Amino acid sequence: MDKMKVTYEAMLSLTAEMIWDEAIRKHRTERIYEEIDKALASGDETTFRTLTDELKTLR
Repeated sequence: MDKMKVTYEAMLSLTAEMIWDEAIRKHRTERIYEEIDKALASGDETTFRTLTDELKTLR
């Protein structure tokens, strides 16, 4: 019975970590889009390219 409990707790921990990672990725993606919009509005090509490269790595 204890082995099942340990396995269950490990699965819960893994699931929580996956949800947390997805939330962080989603938040960062949203922030990058906002920063890309600002870079486009100001004509900052260097920042735009840097942010789009980072966005590609998140996908």
